[in-house]
Amino acid sequence: MTKLMTTLLAAGASLALSQAFAGPAFAAGGACPPGVPQGIFCGEKDASLAPAGIYGMDTQHAAVVARVAHMGYSISVFRFDKAEATLTWDPVVPAKSSVTAAVETASITSNVAGFATAIADKYLMSKANPTATFVSTAFRQTDATHGQVEGRLTLMGKTAPLTLDVVLVGAGKGFGAPRIGMTARGWIKPGDYGMPAVFADPIELVIDAEFAKQG
Repeated sequence: MTKLMTTLLAAGASLALSQAFAGPAFAAGGACPPGVPQGIFCGEKDASLAPAGIYGMDTQHAAVVARVAHMGYSISVFRFDKAEATLTWDPVVPAKSSVTAAVETASITSNVAGFATAIADKYLMSKANPTATFVSTAFRQTDATHGQVEGRLTLMGKTAPLTLDVVLVGAGKGFGAPRIGMTARGWIKPGDYGMPAVFADPIELVIDAEFAKQG
């Protein structure tokens, strides 16, 4: 559960530059469903609609989630509430794109009373390692809406490779600035970051991020 948070960036994330996600389709030109105010353009499954530039993650429309096996019975879900990321986007040559992300390890939440604090202090050692970071090293586009982002995840003072499978949710003129959003998924091995043996199974990281163009 710990590892999941770092992936950010996730982030986390995170993230995704050349992918697309299967969601509701909107009319050409970014037309929105009835009820959406004029001047707002909804996203389309075309990453090229987001012009080249530096994009910052919209923290109100982002989530970094870790899915951890619970003793072979279920999957426990943990969320990290404080994350930030910067995307350098090139729609013409996505391979030239890059992303960096950071997650506050103490911002983990759980629906088990008091458990989040225990995880942050005991397993993530957040006081000594308050931030988990992800830095991309390569972008690989597999088709118009999918790809992979390879990078290095640093968690609890240890760094290991992390590959994120990215799916584009949408891109377009946005509202106030162009936007691009995606979902990224990857798996980390707890042992790579010094996690205790109780975390024997790989931890899945799921990052949803929406980016707005800066400047």
